[in-house]
Amino acid sequence: MLIEAVVVVAAPASDQVTWLDKYDVPPDEIALGFDDAFRLAGRLVDEGRLSREVLPSLQMIDAVFSEMSQDTDVDRWTREALSTDAGWGRVRQLAREVLTVEGEEMSPLPSICIVR
Repeated sequence: MLIEAVVVVAAPASDQVTWLDKYDVPPDEIALGFDDAFRLAGRLVDEGRLSREVLPSLQMIDAVFSEMSQDTDVDRWTREALSTDAGWGRVRQLAREVLTVEGEEMSPLPSICIVR
């Protein structure tokens, strides 16, 4: 679940927009999905299913998303911001580093189930 969330964060902005449109969800769903999965990171490291080396990058992604959430600029949470906002660019870069260290592919983006 964590790697799938990181794959979505790491995806190019155009792929993220396509993914958001497919599931009819707003951009903050990318951050929320990461947040849910990030809570498992410590346990995954303890179980040997995730390398300790990626924890700082995962923590930084979490910190950037937290900072973005506290910002009153709602434009950061638009589809357009995915390709223009520095925060989105930073988390994308960090997520790609995590996938590289873990030996994971950046695609395809995972399927999700939306309960409405």
